[in-house]
Amino acid sequence: MSAKRLCILSSAKPQAIETAAALRRRFGDLGPAQCDVIVAVGGDGFMLETLRAYMKAGKPVYGVNCGTVGFLMNPGDQGDLPARIAEAEEAIIHPLAMKATDAGGAVHRALAINEVSIFRQTRQSARIRIHVNGTVRMESLTCDGVLLATPAGSTAYNLSAHGPILPISADLLALTPISAFRPRRWKGALLPHDAVVRFEALEADQRPVSAVADNLEFRYAVDVEIAENRDIAMTVLFDRGQSLDERILREQFEH
Repeated sequence: MSAKRLCILSSAKPQAIETAAALRRRFGDLGPAQCDVIVAVGGDGFMLETLRAYMKAGKPVYGVNCGTVGFLMNPGDQGDLPARIAEAEEAIIHPLAMKATDAGGAVHRALAINEVSIFRQTRQSARIRIHVNGTVRMESLTCDGVLLATPAGSTAYNLSAHGPILPISADLLALTPISAFRPRRWKGALLPHDAVVRFEALEADQRPVSAVADNLEFRYAVDVEIAENRDIAMTVLFDRGQSLDERILREQFEH
């Protein structure tokens, strides 16, 4: 991947803008249509925005961290960026496709790279019926919410909700409750990547919920269907020796 043409994008944070400007001066900058690699300067949130915006462009994305966690990013130093990209390791990510119907009958569609989540909107807990491949697997989950995470997203909100960490190469999805009240001891499930999951909001007029695809929120959802979209494959680049698989493995042994 030597001598690749770069498109350098940045978040609105001052540090990211400054870093991106310095990278442009050193290594040049082309538009997304003309480049070979998109460089996203910012944090994990900006990386998700970039992947979502260009997921159908077929361009690999290399992240430069100017945020806090930076799990999907590379170190923010301004070393020999072209050489680092040339030696980078690839991770292939497939998004989740969400179809959410709200209380007014409107249908909302979105793609999620990390997870699709259902959240209660008020002080009332949510009640969710869970279908997997057309079969009701849980008649009623009383909770703050529930999420379905990809392997790439398993170390994000899913991990904070005590869900399992999945290797990036695993053909699995993590179904994880958020503060489950009934059944209190249910910890979630591992599903095959081709499972079709449907969340049905019960008593939605009294217990309204939002459907969220990464950071895109649709309120007053009553029915949410989710399936992985393997027709879209996003390539994320990581510095040599710092692959996403290595980061996911390391995350499981850190305290």
